[in-house]
Amino acid sequence: MTTSAAGQPLIPQPAATVTALRQAIGQIAPAALPAFTQELDQAADQSRQGSDIAPLQRFIAQWSVYVHIQRQPDIAARFRELEDLAATGDAAQARQAASGIGRILDEAHAALGIFQR
Repeated sequence: MTTSAAGQPLIPQPAATVTALRQAIGQIAPAALPAFTQELDQAADQSRQGSDIAPLQRFIAQWSVYVHIQRQPDIAARFRELEDLAATGDAAQARQAASGIGRILDEAHAALGIFQR
């Protein structure tokens, strides 16, 4: 991962397009590119099968949030810590970690103007 000045995003938030998100992920989280590509293929297939763009819209929103978090090293590190705690902690720790993950995701959605239904 690219380093940044303390508290500064690694890159600007990219446009909510497949191309811009792919480029951003290639810069800040290249290990996520195979998952990005696989999920894009699935969303495109679902959209074609249902003649509905909603799967592609969900894909763009999900990966925009991912990039928003990953481009901020401190937040990304905390997110990973919480994911680990949710997976390995006792029930109380897992609930607390899930709550922290939810707050990070809520903040990312709000920052991007993505309103969940």
